[in-house]
Amino acid sequence: MFKLEIEPRFCDTDALGHISNTAFPVWFEQARKPIFQIFHPSLDVKTWPLIIARIEVDLLAQSYWNMPVEVRTGVGKIGNSSFHVVQEAWQGGKQVARGTAVLIHFDYANEQALPIPADIREKLAQQLID
Repeated sequence: MFKLEIEPRFCDTDALGHISNTAFPVWFEQARKPIFQIFHPSLDVKTWPLIIARIEVDLLAQSYWNMPVEVRTGVGKIGNSSFHVVQEAWQGGKQVARGTAVLIHFDYANEQALPIPADIREKLAQQLID
């Protein structure tokens, strides 16, 4: 499991003083970088091999500015060409959000899904979580 500590910005809050629901998808995307590097170590967008098919975020508890948030990232289901990235956000020892993103190994030139290569599948499997 990969971990990333986020320092919420004041602009990440809403009128009620909570971390806005719009911040979590952005933070989760940022925390997917180690997963991206498994597929594409250079992170060169000109030859990017992934496309996102779905994201979902569940907000589980209130979260606040001026307290760090730890985003934990792992891999759920691995299919032939797609896989699930499972993420959790924790603040003050409490889980405040969770999310899942479905990513597809993708050929942009031909606009089609590609099978996940065995070596990448093995690296993804090392990050499997329940």
